[in-house]
Amino acid sequence: MSVLDSIIEGVREDLAARRLPLAQIHQRMEQTAPAVDAHLFLTRAEMNVIAEVKRSSPSKGSLATISDPASLAEQYQEAGAAAVSVLTEKRRFGGSLDDLDAVRERITIPVLRKDFMVDEYQFLEARAHGADIVLLIVAALSKSQLKDFYDLATELGMAALVEIHTAQELDSAMEIEPRIIGVNARNLKTLEVDSAAFADLIPRIPSDVIRVAESGIATRSHVEFAQKAGATAILVGESLVKSGDPISAMQELLGRR
Repeated sequence: MSVLDSIIEGVREDLAARRLPLAQIHQRMEQTAPAVDAHLFLTRAEMNVIAEVKRSSPSKGSLATISDPASLAEQYQEAGAAAVSVLTEKRRFGGSLDDLDAVRERITIPVLRKDFMVDEYQFLEARAHGADIVLLIVAALSKSQLKDFYDLATELGMAALVEIHTAQELDSAMEIEPRIIGVNARNLKTLEVDSAAFADLIPRIPSDVIRVAESGIATRSHVEFAQKAGATAILVGESLVKSGDPISAMQELLGRR
């Protein structure tokens, strides 16, 4: 079993334990403010940052003790982040929907629910908890699931970050005509990182699509490499949460220090 398969198995088990009646989740959705248009925020600068609230990861283990995710998100917003990503997967990443609720309440920029979306219920749940963006990992979904989930996210008013790792996955992604594509330099089946994926895959993505470079970005030179490949946004977690000063760390990544 690959790492990705193992994570998804745990996601399904946890979902079964917390699933609410549909009437209840729909009621909460109706009481939630409409989603913020993430596309506007992710195109407002030459390079846009999706900054991540991330306690741990399968590849690195514990990264940081984040007792107040909302405060961290506020710092990200202050530093100029275009959006904040909140890990809600519990077993491998130490996240929760409570983190999502806390962040959503305190910031005005878009919030990405970063989880392994494998069930229709999770999209209703994401919107009910105030998510503006959801993650669709091509490697984790069939072609029919990818299209159905993308359509569902759109119907609910949310943007979708469609994540790819290979040229074949890019071909599958382009079939649904997404507005945001993320190229993840980390292979979720092996957890190995190869930033060459940015140079290989990002130039193949049409210029009218928001192109996000994900994983392995820790220095200004990494950002410049991704930008040279054509990325218009980066998703960064580890280097920010481990920095001790996320505002300065983000400014350094963006070349503002």
